[in-house]
Amino acid sequence: MLPTGPGAVLELIRTGRATTRGELIAHLGWSRVTLGRRLDELVGAGLIVSGGQLDSSGGRPPERLAVNKDAGVLLALDIGGSHTRIGLTDLVSNVLEEDEADIGNEDGPDDIFEWALQVWDFLLARVGRTRADVRGIGIGVPGPVDPRTGELGAGQPDRRWEGVRVSRYFEGFDAVFALDRDVNVHAVAESRVGWPTYSDLLVVKAGIGLSCAIVSGGRIVRGARGGAGQLSAPRTGVDQPLRELQVTASGAVVRDRLARDGIAARTSAEIVALAQSGDRTTEEALVEMGTRLGSALAEVVGILNPEAVIIGGNLADAGDRFLSAVRAELLGTALPYARRGLVIEKSRLGDRAGVRGAALIAQDALFDADRVDRLMAERTERADRSVGAEA
Repeated sequence: MLPTGPGAVLELIRTGRATTRGELIAHLGWSRVTLGRRLDELVGAGLIVSGGQLDSSGGRPPERLAVNKDAGVLLALDIGGSHTRIGLTDLVSNVLEEDEADIGNEDGPDDIFEWALQVWDFLLARVGRTRADVRGIGIGVPGPVDPRTGELGAGQPDRRWEGVRVSRYFEGFDAVFALDRDVNVHAVAESRVGWPTYSDLLVVKAGIGLSCAIVSGGRIVRGARGGAGQLSAPRTGVDQPLRELQVTASGAVVRDRLARDGIAARTSAEIVALAQSGDRTTEEALVEMGTRLGSALAEVVGILNPEAVIIGGNLADAGDRFLSAVRAELLGTALPYARRGLVIEKSRLGDRAGVRGAALIAQDALFDADRVDRLMAERTERADRSVGAEA
């Protein structure tokens, strides 16, 4: 069935696929009267505004329509193993304020969200906003999220996170809520903002933990219970069960190796600093990690045949030797057809990928077409009741 509600109009405008009346009619096949009615609803609700007039080759220049980005704010949180980034964006995910701290999954959910709420209040005050202006909250967590229940699934890096319903920490907000694995959140940002011309990607987040996301046909592949993309370490014996790759290739493994040599590095940022200073032990450990990661990705590349493999997370900034080790092992191991034309590069968004991605999933939830249709119908019903009462 063809869409007929204002939500479809808003979706076309916010994604940039159609931003003038003519383009909208061409996409939707509606009459000008029907489109005009839907646009009036969206303007009346403060959801869209005129973005000015475009150049014209003759006649009246067309009006460009845009989401009213200043009609509220979004809260974004990217929780890592040892480092967390937090942000405040407008309604189209432009970052207004952000902050970060060496706090992460290992500190447990209570400490993380207490800190996050305090920082958000500070950032809101800096831009002259309050919690009443928050329209959406997007959060990335380092572990599977069950899409059916909204709870964090089994297999979390820290058992304290298993079964946690993160939304309960935000019950005082009148805002939509979106939650996903941190690497999926990164992948949303990389696919839409960093690498928008690529439809099929593997996105790796390399920090104290290690995780992988799959983008197929421009969409995140989450799997039945939110666990798609978990890479396995090679088995060392026939009877050994599969283990996650991060037990043999991650920042935590690098950290433990450095500790055995008497080198202190608690966070992924500290590992990066050591590598950038030229510390040989750190570089060797990162090369070993990169080689193991490249080997594990080779089989995935053969199965999924992506256009590109994008390496993000803090360790992507550890220097060329780490990325070169991933690239050399992956291209040297993958099947010839799978590696043909394969791009293997560092994230284009760097440390902003998590905040941008978290804001984008919040934006998706806020402007979901069915949700917008329901809100507009309720608004019209209230207006009709008000007119009837006055009569």
